[in-house]
Amino acid sequence: MDAFTAGLLQRIRTTESDLTRARETGDDFLAEVEEAELDDLHRLAAEHGVEVSASHA
Repeated sequence: MDAFTAGLLQRIRTTESDLTRARETGDDFLAEVEEAELDDLHRLAAEHGVEVSASHA
């Protein structure tokens, strides 16, 4: 796995964690921000042929 792929997958995991934390704390604004970031990361992964496992979808 190259550095780009590893970094992208790490950013997805981090963003998923941040999204979960925002939802758990009831921070609706932060949850929306994290959801948008996650959408962008998934789009970037798709554009570069990076497969995101089902646990990260």
